[in-house]
Amino acid sequence: MDALKHAHSGLRWVLLLLFIGALVHAFSSWKQGKKYGAKSKLLNLVTMATMHTQVLIGLILYFISPYGILSGGTMKNEVFRFFAVEHIFGMILAAVLMTIGRKRAQESAKDAAKHRKIFIWYLITLIIVLASIPWPFRIETAGWF
Repeated sequence: MDALKHAHSGLRWVLLLLFIGALVHAFSSWKQGKKYGAKSKLLNLVTMATMHTQVLIGLILYFISPYGILSGGTMKNEVFRFFAVEHIFGMILAAVLMTIGRKRAQESAKDAAKHRKIFIWYLITLIIVLASIPWPFRIETAGWF
């Protein structure tokens, strides 16, 4: 379980860097009128795949960790409630929105619209992810890695 927990915690930094890269690329490509080509598709796909990997690892942890078990006292304990309800709900919601956003962008006819949609949907997703991460300043037992 410790290996999964460390992988999940460390992979968040990779995901955050990918988010920043995807957002900067989408915004600059949108504003500069660049083509939505293979580089854009790959960056957006890798970011989404990393997000889905994070959610999958998180779901495994949810079912094997004491933080994920809903019991009578879960909602009374701030840390248990965060992991058992808030964290998992926020991350699953973010993964779903990211997937919808990427699909909608792919369906757009114009390249500028594709970049704009990726930027907007990925930005909304990133905000949800940032709000759902167990930061050390928010959760006492959380760490930076």
